[in-house]
Amino acid sequence: MNAAFPVMHYGSAFPVLMSPHSCLKRKNLLKAFLKSKNNVAIIPFYNEENFIEKVVVSALKYVDYLILVNDGSTDNSIDFLPQDEKIILLQNETNLGKGAALNSGFLKAMNLGSEYVVTLDGDGQHDPEKLPDFYTMLRDYDVVIGERRRIPGIMPVQRILSNFITSSMLSVKLGQKIHDSQSGYRGYRVSVLPNMLPQNKGFMAETEILINLCRAKCSIGYLPIETIYDDQKSKMNPIGAILDFIRLILFG
Repeated sequence: MNAAFPVMHYGSAFPVLMSPHSCLKRKNLLKAFLKSKNNVAIIPFYNEENFIEKVVVSALKYVDYLILVNDGSTDNSIDFLPQDEKIILLQNETNLGKGAALNSGFLKAMNLGSEYVVTLDGDGQHDPEKLPDFYTMLRDYDVVIGERRRIPGIMPVQRILSNFITSSMLSVKLGQKIHDSQSGYRGYRVSVLPNMLPQNKGFMAETEILINLCRAKCSIGYLPIETIYDDQKSKMNPIGAILDFIRLILFG
């Protein structure tokens, strides 16, 4: 284990054309939040040796602290992490699931006394260059969800269908429009975290979080993000995920 990292063990956009004025405004906002000490990002990862280094290096440019949660990886992901004083590495000795990894990160973010936290995946599907936009929008919303466009040929057809179905069902259950229920690229004000921590340890944790947020009357904003699918293989069991989602909708 690289001794440069503080370690804790846990057992149990769409591209748009911008005017010169808009570019200047964005640069000023970027400078403002880079001077703060409130911006944290969480990246849970499991066997992402092909992608994690690029994601981490890019994210480090925009955060005060980067919480990495190694959820029991059995590959060489850990060897590809750069050394940086902003990085806080949390380790699960075994693969506990994304929900458990997120909870570890959320608890650490609260412990740091940070103001804003953004979650993104370590497989390259979430562009860290959008982090400044999340932090800016969190000034106006309790929660900001990255919204992907469902475009055939860019997003796999099965993902389009599952995202449409789950988002529609969740919208009916919660009584408000949920644009992208499956997006893991999200920003939160740290003040709302105690009201939304999930009990589900797996992928359904992010759906449970949405339910908890809506019940707590949190304001939700949506940020257009790029839809990125390259050579990544999903770690989610599609049949199991559907059954878990139905149970959560009916009884959650």
